[in-house]
Amino acid sequence: MARAQGNLDSTVYYQEFPDQLTGRYYFSRKYTGMRFQDKSSGLNLLFMPNSTLNMGVGATYSNLTLNLAYGFGFLNPDRGRGETNYLDLQAHVYPKKWVIDFFGQFYRGYYIHQGKPEDLDMAGTYLNPDMRVRKIGTSVQYLFNHEKFSYRAAFLQNEWQKKSAGSLLAGFEIYGGEGKDEEGGFIPSSSLVEGQANVESVRFFEFGPNLGYAYTLVIMKHFFITVSASSNLSVGFSEVRDDSQNTRTQWGVSPNYFLRGFAGYNSDRWSVNANYVYNQVNFPDASGYRTSMMTGNYRLNFVYRFTPGSGLKKYLRPIDNIKNKLGLR
Repeated sequence: MARAQGNLDSTVYYQEFPDQLTGRYYFSRKYTGMRFQDKSSGLNLLFMPNSTLNMGVGATYSNLTLNLAYGFGFLNPDRGRGETNYLDLQAHVYPKKWVIDFFGQFYRGYYIHQGKPEDLDMAGTYLNPDMRVRKIGTSVQYLFNHEKFSYRAAFLQNEWQKKSAGSLLAGFEIYGGEGKDEEGGFIPSSSLVEGQANVESVRFFEFGPNLGYAYTLVIMKHFFITVSASSNLSVGFSEVRDDSQNTRTQWGVSPNYFLRGFAGYNSDRWSVNANYVYNQVNFPDASGYRTSMMTGNYRLNFVYRFTPGSGLKKYLRPIDNIKNKLGLR
């Protein structure tokens, strides 16, 4: 026996709470950045959006989750990083036997977060207000040791991992998108050498299998640290276009990375935890340029589980009916 519901059992690895509502109060930030490197000159720039720190509330019932958050002004003072407009549609879904991630990233407005002073040749923050980044993709992985290891306990907090356990992961990923700045180009004008064309856009598409491992270390039954890492070997292309309208396309194989980290306290009622999800997609090198996109989501959760009363239960009953018809748990 690997799972249990209701009362604790010393033989189980994790406990489910199928009839309880998991409420959460949380802080979170999502982002998608882009690293652009010119291998011939050594130029290495990291573009980041000025996305907001959000505060919100949410709930999980029968593995259906709804979160609502907003980036209030008092949490986001102006730091001279420009304005970013974005729609970030990250979704991280954890059915019993699967790990499923969706990405729909639509950003406009970036600043240079990292770059050597000799690359930038200027003081302060360099802004690219017209720079756009688009990324769409998905990762699907099978969780082999799902009877002993729970991703839900770490990310959704609607289960409780009581004993240390790990699991092998294997699956498939596919991504596509572009980064572009048709107004000024990616490279600051002070870093261009005479006669050098500036890069205005980089497009990419790639797909391939992945393999990874996840493990939760449980300390004194209540404290936990969960770490997950997987790598994807993708086949695809990248297309670079400069301000002279020259386009160069390169096919190749490139490794990608998916990292997750969770830590906190869990019990049958309360949970306090922090988590971080990071995905890096590397493009095949094209004409001496190396590009990658990094998508992240970090969150601090304060969680309380409770049994809904009769008044609330009637609104949740349709979820129970659908779950029963589909044979889900």
